[in-house]
Amino acid sequence: MKHISILIPLGHTSLTNIEGTHQILSEANSLGAGMGRPPLFNIQLVGLTKETSQRNGLFTIKPDCLIKDVKKTDLIIIPAMMGDPQKTLEQNKEFIPWIIEQYKDGAEVASFCIGTFFLAGTGLLNGKQCATHWRFVNEFRSMYPDANLVDDKIMTEADGIYTSGGAYSYLNLVIYLVEKYAGREIAIHIAKAFMIDIDRHSQSPFLMFTGQKAHEDEPVKKAQEFIESNFQEKITVDQLAGMFALGRRNLERRFKKATSNTVVEYIQRVKIEAAKKSMESSRKNINEVMYDVGYVDNKAFRSIFRKVTGLSPVEYRNKYNKEAIFS
Repeated sequence: MKHISILIPLGHTSLTNIEGTHQILSEANSLGAGMGRPPLFNIQLVGLTKETSQRNGLFTIKPDCLIKDVKKTDLIIIPAMMGDPQKTLEQNKEFIPWIIEQYKDGAEVASFCIGTFFLAGTGLLNGKQCATHWRFVNEFRSMYPDANLVDDKIMTEADGIYTSGGAYSYLNLVIYLVEKYAGREIAIHIAKAFMIDIDRHSQSPFLMFTGQKAHEDEPVKKAQEFIESNFQEKITVDQLAGMFALGRRNLERRFKKATSNTVVEYIQRVKIEAAKKSMESSRKNINEVMYDVGYVDNKAFRSIFRKVTGLSPVEYRNKYNKEAIFS
Protein backbone atom coordinates (compact mmCIF):
# COMPACT_ATOMS: atom_id res chain seq x y z
CA MET A 1 0.00 0.00 0.00
CA LYS A 2 1.36 3.40 -1.03
CA HIS A 3 1.47 6.13 1.60
CA ILE A 4 0.32 9.42 0.06
CA SER A 5 1.11 12.73 1.78
CA ILE A 6 -1.06 15.60 0.52
CA LEU A 7 0.56 18.74 1.86
CA ILE A 8 -1.55 21.37 3.60
CA PRO A 9 0.54 24.55 3.26
CA LEU A 10 0.10 27.76 5.20
CA GLY A 11 -1.39 30.64 3.26
CA HIS A 12 -3.78 30.60 0.32
CA THR A 13 -3.83 27.11 -1.20
CA SER A 14 -5.96 25.37 -3.84
CA LEU A 15 -8.65 23.53 -1.91
CA THR A 16 -9.70 21.95 -5.20
CA ASN A 17 -6.28 20.32 -5.60
CA ILE A 18 -6.42 18.95 -2.07
CA GLU A 19 -10.00 17.68 -2.00
CA GLY A 20 -10.00 16.52 -5.62
CA THR A 21 -6.85 14.45 -5.18
CA HIS A 22 -8.14 12.94 -1.94
CA GLN A 23 -11.47 12.08 -3.57
CA ILE A 24 -9.93 10.45 -6.66
CA LEU A 25 -7.42 8.38 -4.70
CA SER A 26 -10.16 7.32 -2.28
CA GLU A 27 -12.32 6.28 -5.22
CA ALA A 28 -9.41 4.22 -6.56
CA ASN A 29 -9.34 2.43 -3.20
CA SER A 30 -13.07 1.74 -3.46
CA LEU A 31 -12.75 0.42 -7.00
CA GLY A 32 -9.86 -1.80 -5.98
CA ALA A 33 -11.90 -3.17 -3.07
CA GLY A 34 -14.71 -3.96 -5.48
CA MET A 35 -12.25 -6.03 -7.48
CA GLY A 36 -11.16 -7.90 -4.38
CA ARG A 37 -7.89 -6.03 -4.02
CA PRO A 38 -6.42 -4.71 -0.75
CA PRO A 39 -6.39 -0.91 -0.26
CA LEU A 40 -4.08 0.79 -2.76
CA PHE A 41 -3.43 4.07 -0.96
CA ASN A 42 -3.08 5.27 2.62
CA ILE A 43 -3.96 8.93 2.09
CA GLN A 44 -3.09 11.54 4.69
CA LEU A 45 -3.30 15.32 4.79
CA VAL A 46 0.05 16.45 6.18
CA GLY A 47 0.55 19.94 7.57
CA LEU A 48 2.70 22.23 9.65
CA THR A 49 -0.04 23.14 12.14
CA LYS A 50 -3.08 21.35 13.56
CA GLU A 51 -5.42 23.73 11.76
CA THR A 52 -4.90 25.77 8.60
CA SER A 53 -7.25 28.63 7.76
CA GLN A 54 -8.05 29.27 4.09
CA ARG A 55 -9.88 31.99 2.14
CA ASN A 56 -9.70 34.53 4.98
CA GLY A 57 -11.21 32.09 7.45
CA LEU A 58 -14.01 30.84 5.19
CA PHE A 59 -12.55 27.32 5.34
CA THR A 60 -10.42 25.50 7.87
CA ILE A 61 -8.40 22.38 7.07
CA LYS A 62 -7.42 20.00 9.84
CA PRO A 63 -4.50 17.83 8.67
CA ASP A 64 -4.45 14.17 9.68
CA CYS A 65 -0.92 14.63 10.98
CA LEU A 66 2.10 16.95 10.98
CA ILE A 67 5.31 16.39 9.03
CA LYS A 68 7.15 15.34 12.19
CA ASP A 69 4.73 12.41 12.47
CA VAL A 70 5.48 11.06 8.96
CA LYS A 71 8.73 9.13 9.07
CA LYS A 72 8.35 7.66 5.58
CA THR A 73 6.01 8.33 2.67
CA ASP A 74 5.81 7.13 -0.93
CA LEU A 75 4.33 10.15 -2.70
CA ILE A 76 4.19 13.82 -1.70
CA ILE A 77 1.51 15.98 -3.34
CA ILE A 78 2.13 19.75 -3.44
CA PRO A 79 -1.05 21.69 -4.27
CA ALA A 80 -1.09 25.07 -6.00
CA MET A 81 -0.01 27.77 -3.58
CA MET A 82 -1.31 31.27 -4.37
CA GLY A 83 0.22 34.67 -3.74
CA ASP A 84 3.78 35.90 -3.92
CA PRO A 85 6.02 32.85 -4.52
CA GLN A 86 8.86 34.15 -2.34
CA LYS A 87 6.54 34.82 0.62
CA THR A 88 4.90 31.43 0.16
CA LEU A 89 8.31 29.77 0.14
CA GLU A 90 9.31 31.55 3.35
CA GLN A 91 5.98 30.82 5.01
CA ASN A 92 6.27 27.10 4.30
CA LYS A 93 10.04 26.62 4.51
CA GLU A 94 9.67 23.95 7.21
CA PHE A 95 8.38 21.58 4.53
CA ILE A 96 11.57 21.84 2.46
CA PRO A 97 14.07 19.72 4.43
CA TRP A 98 11.34 17.12 5.02
CA ILE A 99 10.53 16.92 1.28
CA ILE A 100 14.22 16.61 0.37
CA GLU A 101 14.82 13.95 3.02
CA GLN A 102 11.78 11.94 1.91
CA TYR A 103 12.81 12.18 -1.75
CA LYS A 104 16.32 10.96 -0.93
CA ASP A 105 14.70 8.09 0.97
CA GLY A 106 12.76 7.00 -2.13
CA ALA A 107 9.57 9.09 -2.08
CA GLU A 108 8.21 10.57 -5.29
CA VAL A 109 7.01 14.18 -5.43
CA ALA A 110 4.21 15.74 -7.49
CA SER A 111 3.33 19.43 -7.74
CA PHE A 112 0.20 20.94 -9.26
CA CYS A 113 0.02 24.16 -11.30
CA ILE A 114 1.91 26.99 -9.56
CA GLY A 115 2.87 24.62 -6.76
CA THR A 116 5.84 24.04 -9.07
CA PHE A 117 7.29 27.33 -7.77
CA PHE A 118 7.47 25.86 -4.29
CA LEU A 119 8.86 22.55 -5.55
CA ALA A 120 11.55 24.46 -7.47
CA GLY A 121 12.44 26.20 -4.21
CA THR A 122 13.61 22.84 -2.83
CA GLY A 123 16.23 22.60 -5.60
CA LEU A 124 14.84 19.24 -6.73
CA LEU A 125 13.86 20.61 -10.15
CA ASN A 126 17.36 21.80 -11.09
CA GLY A 127 18.16 20.35 -14.50
CA LYS A 128 14.78 18.63 -14.76
CA GLN A 129 11.82 19.23 -17.05
CA CYS A 130 8.79 20.74 -15.32
CA ALA A 131 5.47 22.43 -16.06
CA THR A 132 3.42 25.16 -14.43
CA HIS A 133 0.46 27.34 -15.36
CA TRP A 134 1.09 28.88 -18.78
CA ARG A 135 0.39 32.38 -17.39
CA PHE A 136 3.44 32.25 -15.13
CA VAL A 137 6.11 30.72 -17.36
CA ASN A 138 8.22 33.89 -17.67
CA GLU A 139 8.08 34.59 -13.93
CA PHE A 140 9.09 31.00 -13.23
CA ARG A 141 12.03 31.09 -15.66
CA SER A 142 13.22 34.31 -14.08
CA MET A 143 13.10 32.87 -10.55
CA TYR A 144 14.37 29.37 -11.35
CA PRO A 145 16.63 29.44 -14.43
CA ASP A 146 18.18 26.08 -13.48
CA ALA A 147 14.87 24.26 -13.95
CA ASN A 148 13.90 23.22 -17.49
CA LEU A 149 10.38 24.65 -17.83
CA VAL A 150 8.33 23.40 -20.78
CA ASP A 151 5.31 25.66 -21.23
CA ASP A 152 3.37 23.45 -23.64
CA LYS A 153 3.14 20.21 -21.64
CA ILE A 154 0.27 19.40 -19.35
CA MET A 155 2.50 17.26 -17.14
CA THR A 156 6.10 16.10 -16.81
CA GLU A 157 7.95 13.23 -15.16
CA ALA A 158 11.66 13.16 -14.33
CA ASP A 159 13.42 10.95 -11.78
CA GLY A 160 10.34 10.42 -9.63
CA ILE A 161 9.29 14.08 -9.75
CA TYR A 162 6.03 15.04 -11.45
CA THR A 163 4.55 18.43 -12.32
CA SER A 164 1.29 19.52 -13.95
CA GLY A 165 0.37 22.59 -15.97
CA GLY A 166 -2.42 25.07 -15.41
CA ALA A 167 -5.39 24.75 -13.08
CA TYR A 168 -7.49 21.61 -13.63
CA SER A 169 -4.76 19.82 -15.56
CA TYR A 170 -3.83 18.45 -12.13
CA LEU A 171 -6.58 15.89 -12.78
CA ASN A 172 -4.60 14.44 -15.67
CA LEU A 173 -1.55 14.04 -13.47
CA VAL A 174 -3.58 12.35 -10.73
CA ILE A 175 -5.03 9.93 -13.29
CA TYR A 176 -1.51 9.28 -14.58
CA LEU A 177 -0.33 8.46 -11.05
CA VAL A 178 -3.35 6.21 -10.47
CA GLU A 179 -2.49 4.33 -13.66
CA LYS A 180 1.14 4.00 -12.61
CA TYR A 181 0.34 2.72 -9.12
CA ALA A 182 -2.97 0.90 -9.66
CA GLY A 183 -3.05 -0.05 -13.33
CA ARG A 184 -4.80 1.06 -16.52
CA GLU A 185 -8.13 -0.58 -15.70
CA ILE A 186 -8.71 1.41 -12.53
CA ALA A 187 -7.39 4.59 -14.16
CA ILE A 188 -9.95 4.24 -16.98
CA HIS A 189 -12.75 3.66 -14.46
CA ILE A 190 -11.67 6.79 -12.58
CA ALA A 191 -11.43 8.85 -15.77
CA LYS A 192 -14.96 7.82 -16.78
CA ALA A 193 -16.40 8.41 -13.31
CA PHE A 194 -14.92 11.93 -13.05
CA MET A 195 -15.23 12.68 -16.80
CA ILE A 196 -11.50 13.34 -17.26
CA ASP A 197 -9.80 13.10 -20.65
CA ILE A 198 -7.26 10.45 -19.71
CA ASP A 199 -4.92 10.99 -22.66
CA ARG A 200 -4.68 14.80 -22.76
CA HIS A 201 -1.01 15.77 -22.63
CA SER A 202 -0.79 19.40 -23.80
CA GLN A 203 -1.97 22.77 -22.49
CA SER A 204 -1.03 24.52 -25.75
CA PRO A 205 -4.63 25.07 -26.93
CA PHE A 206 -5.31 27.09 -23.77
CA LEU A 207 -2.10 29.12 -23.89
CA MET A 208 -2.74 32.83 -24.49
CA PHE A 209 0.31 34.69 -25.72
CA THR A 210 0.65 37.91 -23.71
CA GLY A 211 3.66 39.58 -25.29
CA GLN A 212 6.25 38.79 -22.63
CA LYS A 213 7.26 42.36 -21.83
CA ALA A 214 8.24 41.92 -18.18
CA HIS A 215 11.83 43.00 -18.83
CA GLU A 216 13.86 46.21 -19.03
CA ASP A 217 15.47 45.89 -22.48
CA GLU A 218 13.92 48.89 -24.27
CA PRO A 219 15.13 48.09 -27.84
CA VAL A 220 13.68 44.60 -27.49
CA LYS A 221 10.37 46.04 -26.23
CA LYS A 222 10.26 48.35 -29.24
CA ALA A 223 10.97 45.41 -31.53
CA GLN A 224 8.13 43.48 -29.88
CA GLU A 225 5.76 46.42 -30.33
CA PHE A 226 6.73 46.74 -33.99
CA ILE A 227 6.09 43.03 -34.56
CA GLU A 228 2.71 43.20 -32.83
CA SER A 229 1.65 46.23 -34.89
CA ASN A 230 2.87 44.89 -38.23
CA PHE A 231 2.49 41.12 -37.97
CA GLN A 232 0.57 40.96 -41.26
CA GLU A 233 3.72 42.05 -43.09
CA LYS A 234 6.89 40.07 -43.76
CA ILE A 235 9.31 41.00 -40.96
CA THR A 236 12.93 39.86 -40.92
CA VAL A 237 15.53 39.79 -38.17
CA ASP A 238 17.86 41.95 -40.30
CA GLN A 239 15.09 44.51 -40.74
CA LEU A 240 14.54 44.76 -36.97
CA ALA A 241 18.26 44.90 -36.26
CA GLY A 242 18.64 47.80 -38.69
CA MET A 243 15.65 49.67 -37.24
CA PHE A 244 17.08 49.62 -33.73
CA ALA A 245 20.77 50.00 -34.63
CA LEU A 246 21.76 46.58 -33.32
CA GLY A 247 23.78 43.83 -34.88
CA ARG A 248 21.75 40.79 -35.88
CA ARG A 249 23.46 38.44 -33.40
CA ASN A 250 23.22 41.02 -30.62
CA LEU A 251 19.49 41.50 -31.23
CA GLU A 252 18.84 37.75 -31.34
CA ARG A 253 20.78 37.18 -28.10
CA ARG A 254 19.03 40.01 -26.24
CA PHE A 255 15.60 39.09 -27.62
CA LYS A 256 15.92 35.47 -26.51
CA LYS A 257 17.16 36.49 -23.06
CA ALA A 258 14.32 39.01 -22.55
CA THR A 259 11.37 37.04 -23.95
CA SER A 260 12.43 33.37 -23.88
CA ASN A 261 11.65 33.29 -27.62
CA THR A 262 13.80 33.80 -30.69
CA VAL A 263 12.71 36.67 -32.95
CA VAL A 264 11.28 34.22 -35.48
CA GLU A 265 9.39 32.32 -32.76
CA TYR A 266 7.96 35.59 -31.46
CA ILE A 267 6.76 36.64 -34.92
CA GLN A 268 5.15 33.23 -35.39
CA ARG A 269 3.43 33.32 -32.02
CA VAL A 270 2.04 36.82 -32.58
CA LYS A 271 0.64 35.71 -35.94
CA ILE A 272 -0.85 32.52 -34.51
CA GLU A 273 -2.39 34.38 -31.58
CA ALA A 274 -4.10 36.74 -34.05
CA ALA A 275 -5.26 33.72 -36.05
CA LYS A 276 -6.64 32.06 -32.90
CA LYS A 277 -8.64 35.17 -31.97
CA SER A 278 -10.04 35.41 -35.48
CA MET A 279 -11.07 31.74 -35.47
CA GLU A 280 -12.74 32.14 -32.09
CA SER A 281 -14.87 35.12 -33.07
CA SER A 282 -15.30 35.42 -36.86
CA ARG A 283 -16.94 33.45 -39.67
CA LYS A 284 -13.86 33.60 -41.90
CA ASN A 285 -12.61 30.37 -43.39
CA ILE A 286 -9.12 29.03 -42.64
CA ASN A 287 -7.53 30.46 -45.80
CA GLU A 288 -8.94 33.93 -45.13
CA VAL A 289 -7.54 33.86 -41.59
CA MET A 290 -4.21 32.62 -42.91
CA TYR A 291 -3.90 35.52 -45.38
CA ASP A 292 -5.04 38.06 -42.76
CA VAL A 293 -2.13 37.17 -40.47
CA GLY A 294 0.46 37.26 -43.22
CA TYR A 295 0.86 33.65 -44.35
CA VAL A 296 0.60 32.61 -47.99
CA ASP A 297 1.83 29.02 -47.68
CA ASN A 298 -1.05 26.83 -46.52
CA LYS A 299 1.21 23.97 -45.45
CA ALA A 300 3.54 26.23 -43.46
CA PHE A 301 0.61 27.93 -41.70
CA ARG A 302 -0.99 24.64 -40.68
CA SER A 303 2.35 23.24 -39.49
CA ILE A 304 3.20 26.27 -37.34
CA PHE A 305 -0.37 26.49 -36.01
CA ARG A 306 -0.25 22.88 -34.85
CA LYS A 307 3.22 23.35 -33.37
CA VAL A 308 2.02 26.31 -31.27
CA THR A 309 -1.46 25.08 -30.27
CA GLY A 310 -1.29 21.31 -30.54
CA LEU A 311 -4.34 21.40 -32.85
CA SER A 312 -4.91 21.90 -36.56
CA PRO A 313 -6.62 25.19 -37.58
CA VAL A 314 -9.85 23.32 -38.31
CA GLU A 315 -9.75 21.48 -34.99
CA TYR A 316 -9.11 24.73 -33.13
CA ARG A 317 -11.96 26.59 -34.87
CA ASN A 318 -14.40 23.74 -34.25
CA LYS A 319 -13.39 23.56 -30.59
CA TYR A 320 -13.52 27.25 -29.69
CA ASN A 321 -15.83 29.02 -32.15
CA LYS A 322 -19.40 29.03 -30.79
CA GLU A 323 -20.93 29.44 -34.24
CA ALA A 324 -18.92 26.46 -35.49
CA ILE A 325 -19.98 24.41 -32.47
CA PHE A 326 -23.69 25.07 -32.83
CA SER A 327 -23.97 25.30 -36.62
